[in-house]
Amino acid sequence: MLCKTALSASTLPGLTYSLNPYRGCQHNCAYCYAPNVLRLPREYWGDSVEAKTNIPLVLSKELKTKKPGVIGISTVTDPYQPVEQTYHLTRTCLEHLLHHDFPAHIQTKSALVSRDIDLISQFSDAQVMMSIGTLNDYERRLLEPSTSPIQDRLEVLRKLADAGVKTAVFFGPVYPTITNEEIPSILEKFKDSGASEIWIDRLNLKPGIWENISKKLHEHHEIYQVFSKNIFEKKDYYPQLRQNLHEEGKKRGLKIIDAF
Repeated sequence: MLCKTALSASTLPGLTYSLNPYRGCQHNCAYCYAPNVLRLPREYWGDSVEAKTNIPLVLSKELKTKKPGVIGISTVTDPYQPVEQTYHLTRTCLEHLLHHDFPAHIQTKSALVSRDIDLISQFSDAQVMMSIGTLNDYERRLLEPSTSPIQDRLEVLRKLADAGVKTAVFFGPVYPTITNEEIPSILEKFKDSGASEIWIDRLNLKPGIWENISKKLHEHHEIYQVFSKNIFEKKDYYPQLRQNLHEEGKKRGLKIIDAF
């Protein structure tokens, strides 16, 4: 797949541009909003990925004329999904960004980002945000089957922090199975992994998402029931969780930020 542009204007908080080296995502997360954004049939999401093979060249040209600003990598696909091991498009784009000293904000669920610590650590302004919605790896495998295990993500965050890279956790979507009693230990895990900033977000049910989650959980009745109850019946579930996150984060010197 060839692209005409590399950088798009971003409306997300703190980002000036978005850079998506791939269209589609192999991680196949049941709750992903990207099919809605890209207007792709959800039943085909995760089956195929288009690599924008010329994006490094297009990016190198655009960076010569673009006004400096923070570039989000990526906003509607994971820049370190498995296909990146073959194409190296994210890495090559990072090389161009580093050459022009553009700030980079990387968001991923993949331990593959550790491959590029050598580059990322050279940026004058870079942040890696690891997306983690649960510490329960069994539930992770049910709803985001092709992503890196949670422990691997935490270990990579620690490596990045030790290399001097600014790190954060995108705690979202917070799985509805998480209890308020678990929040202190979860935040301790994030802090021990080097994150000083935690972005939080609830599970947002854009069209087709709940139906997709239901399909993934149909053989796991207990988990399904908890999801359903805390999303549809217990209206104060997420507000209480949010309040607790802010309170417990403050105790630990963690910056808690409400996403979107």
